[in-house]
Amino acid sequence: MLQSMVIGAGAGRACANRGRACRGLYSFGLILLLSVGFVACEKTSDQAVEVKATVAGGLPGVLHLTAEELARTVIVVSPVARGQLRVPREFTATVQSNENELAEVTTLIRGRVVKVYVDVGQDVKKDTLLALLHSTDLGVTEGAYLKAAAKLHEAELAYERAKDLHEHKAVSLAELQRREAEMKTARAEARETQNRLELLGVPRQEVERLDRNHTIKADVPLRAPFDGRVIMRNITRGEVVETNQKFFTVADLSDVWVVGNVPEKDVQFIRKDQKVDVIVSAYPHAIFPGTITYISDVLDPATRTMRLRVTVPNPDHMLKPEMFAMVRVYAAPNPDALTIPLAAVQNGPNGKMAFVRRGANDFEARAVKLGLERGELVTVLEGVSEGEPVVTRGSFMLKSEMERHKIEPAP
Repeated sequence: MLQSMVIGAGAGRACANRGRACRGLYSFGLILLLSVGFVACEKTSDQAVEVKATVAGGLPGVLHLTAEELARTVIVVSPVARGQLRVPREFTATVQSNENELAEVTTLIRGRVVKVYVDVGQDVKKDTLLALLHSTDLGVTEGAYLKAAAKLHEAELAYERAKDLHEHKAVSLAELQRREAEMKTARAEARETQNRLELLGVPRQEVERLDRNHTIKADVPLRAPFDGRVIMRNITRGEVVETNQKFFTVADLSDVWVVGNVPEKDVQFIRKDQKVDVIVSAYPHAIFPGTITYISDVLDPATRTMRLRVTVPNPDHMLKPEMFAMVRVYAAPNPDALTIPLAAVQNGPNGKMAFVRRGANDFEARAVKLGLERGELVTVLEGVSEGEPVVTRGSFMLKSEMERHKIEPAP
């Protein structure tokens, strides 16, 4: 009985020990199971993200939209076109007066301003009186001319008398020759004083008036050299003016010059007598046709540009000197250019890109290399082929979706 109790007690202790061992094994198994489950869940989550990205992106560089996303977006596509494209080149310029129809009104004699008849901006006809000067120097010169004319008249009469007397043997040949020499001297003096008047700008009509009336006027009229507009005035009544002053500038603005500078790389597109378009800042929606009338033979060594001059008709005087302008020259057309609308181009992570429709819900992001722009079109050098449908409307939304899904454009 005692042995049974000992055995029973030992068995009880063994059973208790086994219980503790069993509970330890159970706890270890539970921890192991939780760890395996956690790892499995984490792996499943990564796989789910990967699958989601793959579904969202589809093929490399291709964005896939669901039917719901596509229904909420307006997508318009346009095929890549091939054909002739006229490429414009534009150069900055300024409007200037036509220097062939520009005159500075000055005087060749010192004087005092008596009256001014015109002002800046006034249209004048040829020989219109602009201002009147009074010159004492002119009065002295006119007096010398009248004296020389009177002396010549006296010498001519003396010579005629001597010639008549010599024919009647009343005077000697020497006396006749002396009278003839005096007449020639007086004639030379008269011619000299007349030339002096002409050098002072006195018109022939004024010289004829002196011959008729024998009165000194000493007035110097300043007249318009041709039909035009007074664009500068620098004269005031009462002031004493000198010969080196410019009083008026008269310009015929029926046509003007537009002078610009062409970069060295664009010289190849410029030729004389070429038709161009001129655009000025004052009238941004107006185009003034002109013709290249001058091309410089040398380049500016500092700016590496060539001087260009365009003659532009200006019948309505809309173009004013010193206006800023732009000269637009069309280069030789490219007969085989690929073009897409500018609206199709977006800024990508590494440059310009466009979206090409690959299916009903798939859009491929393409990196493109662009050329020159012409209006709403741009030439494409690389990235798309003729006929491929590129997205023009809705491309910005596609770009936003592409960035959200981390899709890289296809090269």
